[in-house]
Amino acid sequence: MTVPAFAGGDLVTLPTAPQSLRARALADDVRFILAVFVDLNGKPCAKLVPVSAADELEAGELGFAGFAAGLIGQRPHDADLIAVPDLDSYAPIPFVREGLAIVHCDPHVDGEPWPYAPRVILKRALARLAERGLSAKVGAEVEYFLVDRSEDGTLTAADAKDEGLRSCYDARGVTRMYDHLAAVSDAMNALGWGNYANDHEDAPGQFEQNFAYDEALVTADRVITLRYLIGMLAEQRDMTATFMPKPFSDRAGNGLHFHLSLWHDDAPVFPDATDERGLGLSDVAYSFVAGLLDHAPGLQLFLAPSVNSYKRRGATTSASGATWSPKHATYGGNDRTHFIRVPDANRIELRAADGSANPYLALAAVVHAGLDGIERAADPGAPCGPGEFRETSAVLPRTLLHAVQSLRDDAVLREALDDGARGVGEYFADAKEDEFLSWHNTVTEWELDRYLTAY
Repeated sequence: MTVPAFAGGDLVTLPTAPQSLRARALADDVRFILAVFVDLNGKPCAKLVPVSAADELEAGELGFAGFAAGLIGQRPHDADLIAVPDLDSYAPIPFVREGLAIVHCDPHVDGEPWPYAPRVILKRALARLAERGLSAKVGAEVEYFLVDRSEDGTLTAADAKDEGLRSCYDARGVTRMYDHLAAVSDAMNALGWGNYANDHEDAPGQFEQNFAYDEALVTADRVITLRYLIGMLAEQRDMTATFMPKPFSDRAGNGLHFHLSLWHDDAPVFPDATDERGLGLSDVAYSFVAGLLDHAPGLQLFLAPSVNSYKRRGATTSASGATWSPKHATYGGNDRTHFIRVPDANRIELRAADGSANPYLALAAVVHAGLDGIERAADPGAPCGPGEFRETSAVLPRTLLHAVQSLRDDAVLREALDDGARGVGEYFADAKEDEFLSWHNTVTEWELDRYLTAY
């Protein structure tokens, strides 16, 4: 921002200080600011900060007990996490509560960015791209269910009439949920995200609402914000929104598909009209794809990081006839069965992430994997045909424990995520192994039904 000034009779411009967080909030009639960061599981953590304390927030004076916040690499005796707001992410959200705004923060400890903080991890990955003169732009498809949960724990679609086997794009289902979908759409557009479609997804009770692509960090922030908005707006109508990968055994699950492209300055680097493989991609794009394919098993721990994820990925089918979840590390053209779909020459779509993925962590891992392919000038081979995979195509992990081991076997990806000797990758793998064993040690109804009188 500049202001006019006169020097020697000539009009010149002088730089002005950027507007403070407090000034922005006051101009927007904001009373409270939700200062947000996420842990490695993607849980949104926040303090509700009155505008009168916005200067203290901006100055990095508000601390969190990191161990209590969640999975973020802290022990009970560690120094506080300090939430340092990124003013570019500030936005009023009166559709949630009148007078409320949100700002995304980077956790710091002792004056330094905390290496276990997902937003910090993504920034490090993007800095590696920048060293090569590249930037990443990303679009995200956020799928979710609107459900009711009975006292006995049974889940049903919030719309009791939404029960067809072929409910994808159903006009009636969208219309019955018009008030909720319109509220979310209006919120996205008020925030300047460019909502361009709102549709009923494959399963009864499942929806997706799309917004325009942007810089990778911006899109990751928006995924976190959108999950929060959808959840809060659903609660206003006595519904529960869930992004759980597989809330119903017999229905398709929730994906989080990423559309990725690399740019140099303002020019896309993926398209190449001379491509002889038929997809219109450049050598850089093919090497990026090769990196993702080579690291696909280890990537799955970040793309599908929950026990429940592998009930979605491992499903043989759903009531509609498809799971929409790849099982092999393949790539091809406009085919949604592949790990990587190439809908056009400008982008690739990574289809293996699900609703439990932390967008910062997932995109950081993807950037590191793709960069490894670029740095090695790796070749992914010829594209696979529709529904095709090859004997050489890696099989994606079958359970969370298999994904943990795949990351431990992938030294390149694991070390790329680390910050010096911090061991972020190994820390995450250990936490996910504990999560798997906690589930494994829980006696379930399935076991009682199968074994109680079996012997």
